[in-house]
Amino acid sequence: MDKALYVAATGARATLQAQGTVSHNLANADTAGFRAALANTEAYRIPGAGHASRVGALHTDAGFDNRTGAQRVTGNPLDVSLRADRWLAVQAPDGGEAYTRAGNLMLTPNGQLLAGSGQPLLDANTGQPLAIPPHQAMDIGHDGTVSIVPLGEGPATLAVVGRIRAVDAAPAVLARGLDGLMRGIDPRQPPAPAAGDVMTTGVLEGSNVDATGTLVQMIQLQRQFEMQVKLIQRGDDNAQAANSLLRLGG
Repeated sequence: MDKALYVAATGARATLQAQGTVSHNLANADTAGFRAALANTEAYRIPGAGHASRVGALHTDAGFDNRTGAQRVTGNPLDVSLRADRWLAVQAPDGGEAYTRAGNLMLTPNGQLLAGSGQPLLDANTGQPLAIPPHQAMDIGHDGTVSIVPLGEGPATLAVVGRIRAVDAAPAVLARGLDGLMRGIDPRQPPAPAAGDVMTTGVLEGSNVDATGTLVQMIQLQRQFEMQVKLIQRGDDNAQAANSLLRLGG
């Protein structure tokens, strides 16, 4: 009986963790460039002295769904949509380099260019946050080159002020951090810079979360959790009944 209780208890814990992942996906159904997190459950034998008779359920991080989200034409010069396996390089809160596909860029009053996730974009040439001088018009090229028309100048004075750093990275070499940003799994082998056309301006990639399917998954996990809790309760009832029979027999 204790085996059944253990399996049900560890299964309920894994189900709760899976619900957290699904809830996170559902909350980001409208986040530009968001990649849905994948959750999985696997069985594992409990190590330790004695006979290996205990098997538990373990929640595992299965990475993220790399399918491209829906494309929406906005006409906004600060909206960019990246090619497959291309990521914007940003300065993470800890000062390191991280990656995102949030292409709804923002320009702060002091001229700093930010990704939609709120972190400064890095310059491909200097590796430092990209700063845009005062201007009356700005253009982002398909290769990430940022050009401006300075204040008081005509269109013929288009000047290049930097190039947005973008990297080429497959899902297998990236992992999502607690801050929602992607980072390379192996710090010794950072993702390679992306060459050629890496983005389209005036188009925004949405989240790849299927809101309807995710909501159904949430309901399924809730019912699964309720079933596991009922199994634990039934096991406890059976144990109490067995103890009562033993007392009567004594």
